Amino acid sequence: MNTSDWLARSVSRFSTGKKTEEKTAAAVTGSAQPAIKKIANGVLPDGVQPQRSTRERLKATLRQKEEALSPRVLRRTLEELKAIVDPQVSEVEGGRRASGVAGWYARASLHERRDMWLLMSEQFVADAQKVKLAQAQFAAAVGTPDEAVAEVRYRRATVSPRRRLLQRFSAFPEGFRFLVDLRADMLPHLKADKRLQALDVEMEYMFSTWFDVGFLDLRRISWDSPASLIEKLIRYEAVHDIKSWSDVKNRLDSDRRCYGFFHPRMPDEPLIFVEVALMDEMAAGITPLLDESAAPADLKKATTAIFYSISNTQSGLRGVSFGDSLIKRVVETLHAEFPRLKHFATLSPIPGFRQWLGKNAAAMLQQLGDKERSALGLALGFEPPTAQHLLTAADNLPLLDDRSPVRRMLLACAAHYLGRVLEDGKPLDPVARFHLGNGARVERLNWLGDPSPKGLKQSCGLMVNYLYDLKRLDKHRALLAQGKVPVSGDIEGLYI
Repeated sequence: MNTSDWLARSVSRFSTGKKTEEKTAAAVTGSAQPAIKKIANGVLPDGVQPQRSTRERLKATLRQKEEALSPRVLRRTLEELKAIVDPQVSEVEGGRRASGVAGWYARASLHERRDMWLLMSEQFVADAQKVKLAQAQFAAAVGTPDEAVAEVRYRRATVSPRRRLLQRFSAFPEGFRFLVDLRADMLPHLKADKRLQALDVEMEYMFSTWFDVGFLDLRRISWDSPASLIEKLIRYEAVHDIKSWSDVKNRLDSDRRCYGFFHPRMPDEPLIFVEVALMDEMAAGITPLLDESAAPADLKKATTAIFYSISNTQSGLRGVSFGDSLIKRVVETLHAEFPRLKHFATLSPIPGFRQWLGKNAAAMLQQLGDKERSALGLALGFEPPTAQHLLTAADNLPLLDDRSPVRRMLLACAAHYLGRVLEDGKPLDPVARFHLGNGARVERLNWLGDPSPKGLKQSCGLMVNYLYDLKRLDKHRALLAQGKVPVSGDIEGLYI
């Protein structure tokens, strides 16, 4: 039962009269609104039972309607999980038992899987008394010769049995795949059920170790790669959808490169991949790069590598960073293959720009001088121009020439968004945050760089080049740490 169903069922208990569908609907939308608000705020009305913890359920005899596993089956499932980490069994046997539980999980419903997550999160915790004792001993030993030993004991006491359980699940051949998929299943439910956070944090910690870039293989994906791997590129592409086999073949042509990170335990599954175009200049738009009829570029004249798509493939690995290392490794690989390459840049979307503009257009208009505001109003057909006038124009872009005040205004807003808008010291735009955090700088804005419906909706059709100047990466990171976004002179020239 999902949250909406549970709310409706719980609230319907308070309706009076005949239990018809009409009465129940009226209760939910009318007189029961206060009850819904109480539930949403974590306060349950009289008569409504809160969700029971697994500890309470394990001691019970009967299950409540919203619980998937009965107390008896829940106890049996817990025993099977405990058997996996039994200190008397070997790693091999523990892995075999984990494989059996994974088989049950594959056949289980979503709600039954959720009960297993709750068991793993709530029942495999560190011993509170041992932690408290070890903490006291460590505090007493600080500054004495026993400090180091006391610290080790304290660290060991805080390690939960949950970590050992995850290690045993990773032991069987498909264990890594199973755990990554399990976390992917669980992530959408974290916000609604905080009890799962302990398991999520533990998994993210373990994944950051298991999937460290030092353990990953960089492999080129080409048209000669297995069809099953190319199909995964089509499925996982997250920036510019691949529409056909001819489309993907074009992206793997002689003047293109595609590289992915692979883990030895998931050898046929790219964790992240990047698509690169080799050119003789910096790309200003995505349409020419995706043009299947265009002739391949002359590799002898290629001076610039354009990273035009980076896609993470495993939602279960959220929080584990691959992208910065991937770009560095790919730059090294390309430079070794093509010594003539001098420039490494991206052609990137600006996914948060249009949403930000919707909230800040009025503030940007206030920064204009009288002359610029008058020219913009004349171009828009409204004087004085308002935020709504600008937003309407942004959503209905005509073919504007370089001198159009509307075009200049939108470019100025985008430059401000990328170069001056920070949140907690970091760029607000997620793509900017990624590339600038890796040492790139904002190099150039491209008008109608992405004229697709998605591009127009997200960024008014704008795209941006981030330049990776290999000699200045550390300098750019230092600037960003000081709250200053590194930008080119062209971007500075767009500021209002």
